[in-house]
Amino acid sequence: MSGASGAAARARLGPDRWHFQHGPIDLIIDVEAELDAGAHAIADCWRQFQAVLPALVQELAELRRPLRTRPALRGPVARRMVRACAPFAGERFITPMAAVAGAVADQLIAAFDRPGVTRACINNGGDIALLLSPGARYRVGICSELDGCAAPAAHGVPLSGVFTVGDDTPVRGIATSGWRGRSFSLGIADSVTVLAANAAAADAAATMIANAVNCDHPGIGRRPADELKDDTDLGALLVTVEVPPLPATCIAAALASGRAEAAHWRNRGLIHAAAMFLQGQVELLLPRESGDFAARSGAVLFAPAVAEPAVAEPAVAEPAVVETATA
Repeated sequence: MSGASGAAARARLGPDRWHFQHGPIDLIIDVEAELDAGAHAIADCWRQFQAVLPALVQELAELRRPLRTRPALRGPVARRMVRACAPFAGERFITPMAAVAGAVADQLIAAFDRPGVTRACINNGGDIALLLSPGARYRVGICSELDGCAAPAAHGVPLSGVFTVGDDTPVRGIATSGWRGRSFSLGIADSVTVLAANAAAADAAATMIANAVNCDHPGIGRRPADELKDDTDLGALLVTVEVPPLPATCIAAALASGRAEAAHWRNRGLIHAAAMFLQGQVELLLPRESGDFAARSGAVLFAPAVAEPAVAEPAVAEPAVVETATA
């Protein structure tokens, strides 16, 4: 995110689906609503969307600094970013940029919180904000293989797992991070998907957990972030650029490290669940109330996607969560 170059653009993808794009912000929006309510919500969302990137650019220098104290920021998305990252800052290196995609989705999903809207979903490159009215739910698929997610046809996208989020669950945000995604990672996870109360919180946590999925192996390639991108918020921290096929012991150790990190943040109440993927292996951290969560929502949390290969909309440039519009 280096500037607000170019104008915002939008395209209607179907009766209930839109694509909004402005610079690096790329959204897929799904809404199920009464005709007038849906039209007014989309119009309000579009109006707000056009102001998001210019406002972020104005405060970008501050947002790229390590979060040690809470800076005085003006923009609503910038403030969401800081609120989401602040709980991690006392224990880990983090900048507010760790929550930028989720915070954008959270800010805009509020436009759909109105009578006549049954449910809405904003997918910002794999970081997803949900709005659910009573009785509404979304079925969500995880695609941990980048090449598969980039397949041009939605049918046949190889899902690594599926779960359902209903209105009676505490989850309204889903986010994914990993070394093969569009942002840098200190770890080696193919992908880490996190469920949390909102998308910004899930985004920040996914970054921390993906960093922790790690092990020592001579074949893992790492380079200083500022050698790869001169305006990165990570400075000279070593980020992952190559992960060769790893021995089973290394994969197990990396996933165990990630699970411990995820459990730490779950115990602090910052996330609800997480799924970590590395070279065909998966480690799950379910909610403490996973049995009740599943019973109340009809969820099969992170179950293998062998039945019901639902139509999926691949996330943009992220090997991660794909939203499926199955009621």
